[in-house]
Amino acid sequence: MGSHSWGSLWSGIPMVGIPMIEGPHGQGCPYGQGVGGPEFGSSPQLGVRAVSGPHGREQPFPTPGAVHGPGAVVKEWFQKINKKEEIISWRMDGNVPSDRACGHRQPGDRVGVGRAGGSPAPGAPTLDCSSFAGVAQPWPRAQQWLSEDEDLQLMLQGSLLRKVTSRRAKERRFRLQEDGVTVVSERRFGRAPSKQSFSVAHITAVHRGHHSEGLRRYGRAIPEQHCFTIAFEGGRRNLDLGARDEDVALSWVRGLRTLRGRLRGMSQRERLEHWIHGMLQRADRDKDNRMCFQEVQIMLRMANIHMDNAYTHQLFEECDHSGDGRLEDRELEDFCRRLLRRPELEELFGRYSGEDCVLSAEELRDFLQDQGEEGTLQQACAIICAHELNEKVPGFSTALPGDIHMGTTHEVPPLPHPPARQQDLMTLDGFTMYLLSPAGDILNQEHTQVHQDMSQPLCHYFISSSHNTYLTRNQIGGTSSTEAYVRALMMGCRCVELDCWEGPDGEPIISHGHTFTSKILFRDVIEAIRDYAFKRSPYPVILSLENHCGVKQQATMAQHMKAILGDMLLTQPLEGQDPSVLPSPEQLKGKVLVKGKKLPELQPEPCGVTSILDEEEEEETEEEDRLQAKDASHVAPELSAMVVYCQATPFPGLAQALQHPRPYEMSSFSERKARKLIKEAGPAFMRYTSRQLSRVYPLGLKMTSSNYNPQEMWNAGCQLVALNFQTPGYEMDLNTGRFLGNGGCGYVLKPQFLRSPHSGSPRPLVLRIRVITAQQLPKLNREKLSSIVDPFVRVEIYGVTADCSKQQTAYRSNNGFNPRWEETLTFQLQVPELALVRFVVEDHDSTSCNDFVGQFTLPLGSMREGYRHIHLLSKDGASLSPATLFVHVTCRCP
Repeated sequence: MGSHSWGSLWSGIPMVGIPMIEGPHGQGCPYGQGVGGPEFGSSPQLGVRAVSGPHGREQPFPTPGAVHGPGAVVKEWFQKINKKEEIISWRMDGNVPSDRACGHRQPGDRVGVGRAGGSPAPGAPTLDCSSFAGVAQPWPRAQQWLSEDEDLQLMLQGSLLRKVTSRRAKERRFRLQEDGVTVVSERRFGRAPSKQSFSVAHITAVHRGHHSEGLRRYGRAIPEQHCFTIAFEGGRRNLDLGARDEDVALSWVRGLRTLRGRLRGMSQRERLEHWIHGMLQRADRDKDNRMCFQEVQIMLRMANIHMDNAYTHQLFEECDHSGDGRLEDRELEDFCRRLLRRPELEELFGRYSGEDCVLSAEELRDFLQDQGEEGTLQQACAIICAHELNEKVPGFSTALPGDIHMGTTHEVPPLPHPPARQQDLMTLDGFTMYLLSPAGDILNQEHTQVHQDMSQPLCHYFISSSHNTYLTRNQIGGTSSTEAYVRALMMGCRCVELDCWEGPDGEPIISHGHTFTSKILFRDVIEAIRDYAFKRSPYPVILSLENHCGVKQQATMAQHMKAILGDMLLTQPLEGQDPSVLPSPEQLKGKVLVKGKKLPELQPEPCGVTSILDEEEEEETEEEDRLQAKDASHVAPELSAMVVYCQATPFPGLAQALQHPRPYEMSSFSERKARKLIKEAGPAFMRYTSRQLSRVYPLGLKMTSSNYNPQEMWNAGCQLVALNFQTPGYEMDLNTGRFLGNGGCGYVLKPQFLRSPHSGSPRPLVLRIRVITAQQLPKLNREKLSSIVDPFVRVEIYGVTADCSKQQTAYRSNNGFNPRWEETLTFQLQVPELALVRFVVEDHDSTSCNDFVGQFTLPLGSMREGYRHIHLLSKDGASLSPATLFVHVTCRCP
């Protein structure tokens, strides 16, 4: 393989199988990748001179450079090829010397028909390759842009950085790997060196200076200009680092930001190439850039593929054209290409493309319309322009999807042809890219932006809310951190909780009282909220104060909020606002609202109103209820003045609340009390939540900070359903799914019947989901190569009680790479407006609990019909790219 590296080799692998031209001695070469000429950069010609037909007659052959007519003309040309009217099949002439193998053609080389390694059959068609004098340029590879950036070069060489923790600052060597994605840190002291790594793909932000709480608290000894913080998605904690000098720190900050930008711009194809590259690097034990049979077996297990040894060996030998027992260069590319085939996409593509195996704009329009989209010819042309890979002179697959089989040679290999994109044609590769892009995602891409009416009263929205926001783990001995507020706000949370207690030196602190959780300053939390409140969403943030402080420190809290938040803090009702109606999120853009106790105004108490709750329930108060019932005279006037639209009050009972509505007041309910209200007076409670804000929180007895099912609270119209954001599980998956739409802004408009209880009834739907395949599922036990997942897919519906349902496919043994199910799951939905759909992949285990593999949750209203890919997430919400599900969705009225 010489000087080639894994990065340069795999930059050209296509997503699906491209038929091969057979070279001398059977060596395969994808047409248009391994051959080329001086015209490659400026002209689409391949220098084709003439073609011999079936009867040996030399016929003029319309070269790509000569075809400039409309797409219909080119389409007709492809059809003739497939009908074999002029051409039988192709391969490189067997008399080409071995030193001029695939990828190194010389003028005068000829292409003819025949068996591998043999001479052309008499009268076989031939192709004069007079101008094949060069090698086609590969895709831009990681090594190219890594070598062009000085910051990335420094990261590749590695740097000694100090990892700052609460214990001490430990110096480790951090080094970027050649894949341009993985960063490894090593500690080389002691007998057992430790090695850890992280992926740049999982970074959400890189900050310079003493930006994090950890560096402010434990990194003061390191100059601020030498420090930086790496923040990650999911539940991974921040990484606080200090360099030996400012230049090194700056290079790492710039370099990581550059890599993040490149990764965000990567297509699914490029992400897959990185994934393959990583597999090859880990499997190549002797690091010689070649793969023996045993290393290929290791790679297959790493990729979650269980393949019969005999079949694997057969495939290995078919690709080992050199016969030396090792795969290198194009041989290994051939091997992986066969593995990466997507037969289900080939079949789908073939149904619309017909015999010529290219989609015209008209055929793509038909596909889009069958998908349930408003497909127009203009839209089809735009999709071809955006996703078709065939921009210059790639090869063209003339084999029908049904003719393609692993380990076989195609009878009709690829031929030179005009750029498909210029002719408004789409090849199988382009079609695959389109379905893997956001345009083919199951999530309606219009819903990734704010698209709902944001001018309605606050009580008409579900609002993303956090409980015990300050905690990074459980509520007994967990760590309190300002980073937990940053993480919640960046997840779109719009209501955060602050448990305020008396602190030393007159400074209020935030902590979970009477436990071993650590403490953080109230002032630091307000600074973090100021910095991050509106980075993810412009709509109002609510500070839910659980106030345990005395009057003096309450005044200090008010002083800090006023000084730090400034104009962000809302301290007066909006001018001209109707006092009987809450303002809208649009009116409150960029504002921070305080939820807390307010000093009472002199007003007569309503009489003759009773509660629906019994005396036992009224006596069974939770901690928040006791705080709400606290004598209001203990509230500092300065703090009371900051409470405008979210005045915390004890719940007076449904009858009184409905008879005397006060939109500016809101009550909090434990999950137990909320369930009781829903069960005993559901319709009345829904009328209450259509007029006033309500907050639901987890029971305080949950020592592990576990969550409850938020769906039952949303069903009743509760707006602020607070969850422990630090605790992963299906409950947080539902919360993420609920607020996935409307641009992830943290506000989702409630269905009409929850805003106006007298509106019309919901319309039932029948949802059918055909689970087709999965791709590149993650390996659960990386240490045990023989462990291959047995995946199955479960589709879960969360909504009103009548709609809640779960159905699953059968499991597929030992295949996490490309399992295929082709099973249809059907659901009857009575209230589709409230339904969430959760796709879960698990590893079947007959002797113990199934293991979680990945999931994705979204509202039914944001789910698109047709053939769609689902990009799976980990348990803590991090991307599992390139792992996907491929499904077909239909929604119909019964």
